[in-house]
Amino acid sequence: MDAKQLHILQHSLGLDQYGRGTFYRNYFVTGEGSKDHADCTALVKAGFMTMWSGNALSGGDDVFRVTDAGKAAVAEHSPAPPKLTRSQQNYRDWLNYDSDLSFIEYVKMKAHLRAKEAGRA
Repeated sequence: MDAKQLHILQHSLGLDQYGRGTFYRNYFVTGEGSKDHADCTALVKAGFMTMWSGNALSGGDDVFRVTDAGKAAVAEHSPAPPKLTRSQQNYRDWLNYDSDLSFIEYVKMKAHLRAKEAGRA
């Protein structure tokens, strides 16, 4: 499997380039003659996808779905995400934190909580 085919599998499942995310979908729609159709049919031949002929809902294009073997291939072949610095991780944590705190307020709050846990506050 090449990088383009891995990307098609990841995209079909709604994952990022490192294979992270939740499987919120499992389909890829492309038609004969498009830039991705040949790769999708190669993935079908490899057992990583299945194909259904197009219909009105897909605009006549073929619909591809990732098999369990394809999901395992994504897990096996996706590269590891880059290591984040502490600052980068703090920023990501703040983005996921459900609050109206500014970033600097969030960082100060985390520092205070760490000090409290260590018995210094």
